[in-house]
Amino acid sequence: MRVTRVLPVGRRALLLEVGGTERAQALHAELVRLRETGELPPVEEIVPAAATVLLDGLEDPGSLTEWLRDREFPDTAPAGAAAVVLPVRYDGPDLAGVAALWGVDEEEAVAIHTRTEFRVAFCGFAPGFGYLTGLPEELGVPRRTVPRTSVPPGSVGLAGAYTGVYPRTSPGGWQLIGRTDAVLWDVSRELSRAAGPGCPGAVRGGAVSGAGVLEVLRPGALTTVQDLGRVGRAHLGVPRSGALDSPAHRLANRLVGNSPGAATLETTLTGCAVRPDRAVVAAVTGAPCPVRIDGRPAPWGAAVRVPGGAVLEVGAARAGVRSYLAVVGGVDVEPVLGSRSTDLLSGLGPAPLSEGARLPVGPAPGPVPWADAVASAAPGPPSDELVLPLVPGPREDWFAPTALRALARGVYRVSAESNRVGLRTEGPALERSVRGELPSEGMVAGAVQVPPGGEPIVFLADHPTTGGYPVIGVVPREALAAAAQAVPGLKVRFVPLRR
Repeated sequence: MRVTRVLPVGRRALLLEVGGTERAQALHAELVRLRETGELPPVEEIVPAAATVLLDGLEDPGSLTEWLRDREFPDTAPAGAAAVVLPVRYDGPDLAGVAALWGVDEEEAVAIHTRTEFRVAFCGFAPGFGYLTGLPEELGVPRRTVPRTSVPPGSVGLAGAYTGVYPRTSPGGWQLIGRTDAVLWDVSRELSRAAGPGCPGAVRGGAVSGAGVLEVLRPGALTTVQDLGRVGRAHLGVPRSGALDSPAHRLANRLVGNSPGAATLETTLTGCAVRPDRAVVAAVTGAPCPVRIDGRPAPWGAAVRVPGGAVLEVGAARAGVRSYLAVVGGVDVEPVLGSRSTDLLSGLGPAPLSEGARLPVGPAPGPVPWADAVASAAPGPPSDELVLPLVPGPREDWFAPTALRALARGVYRVSAESNRVGLRTEGPALERSVRGELPSEGMVAGAVQVPPGGEPIVFLADHPTTGGYPVIGVVPREALAAAAQAVPGLKVRFVPLRR
């Protein structure tokens, strides 16, 4: 087997087309083997999907394209595991519509589905979400025109010829036909299986190294623990997650003498308030906001000493959306799959802050540099408009020839429905030239996905690892910090670039 086409995805990823699910499984297995033996050039993620494999986090996509040229790969993947039986209540809100599309009544639709033997073709969208094959192609059903903003856990859905079960509450556009109580994703089981040398955070328990504790007095609208995220697990449906405004997160850590990967607190709009049980050094960056220690003003963007028992308050953002609070030693919550980040899509990591929560603080890594002037290196939040560079592809050919020009000229606004998963926009709908369903394929941070409604969505840190709506272009990773700070209603302008 050979890769039939290689499509650039932004500037650090490639999408490999192979023409079918079994071929994609075989290619994924072989690429993983080659990476383990050191024969594959460096890559962060290898993500199989319906008819493609995504390679993300590449140092030199051009060289890898040459490496792939005329290379032969196996046609089949290793055998799968034993069968699993899922009990399902077929009472979903879309069952009648699916039955009508199949030309049968609801009872026969249930019978068709229950007598089918399914196989997990690949995982994506969210941890534990398997894309199950088995239904004939002629029974494929379209996704919803407007995705639901919240789908209950255990919901059984159809999209194309695939069946899937939502492992937790999440947005989704599949047709829902039933529900199961089965547990689809058990992170403790995954960790126990993965435990061993080279698996950070594989041991679960209560032990922490703590050099202190932060008591949460006011959690704010949404405050989460974030570091630089999880890498290498996208094939399981696990997003990278991590701080949305990475430069602000890194700067906060630098100001207090932490490594860039130490965990900080990411606030949203209204800030938060914490009380350390002993003296700490802290810094607040990101969205400019008032900072107070026991009610007295303290500098933003600088390292400050907070006495034990004092209240450190991060106020409401004066501009932008997200501020970052770093304390020397970092927020030392227990890692999950190698990261302390809260992932709102998958539910991995610590829960968003709540009043009364107590967060361990790690030991200081060394002396605090007291580098107040470094704060000037951080870009400020966008004020008048958000300008997003866009590398076209990989699926711009799914849109009308004028779509890229319309995107560049259109007046878009940041939607209030934006979150850590994606920056949603409101504005002119982009016209499609291909009306069919796109087989699900791997997604990268910065991908501009266009649902059937036509309004672009820019994927951010908690984005699903696969998706079935075409991507017209990719915003480079270095431009996403500004998107993280874009307030609802802000004007958005897309600027297409050459590859």
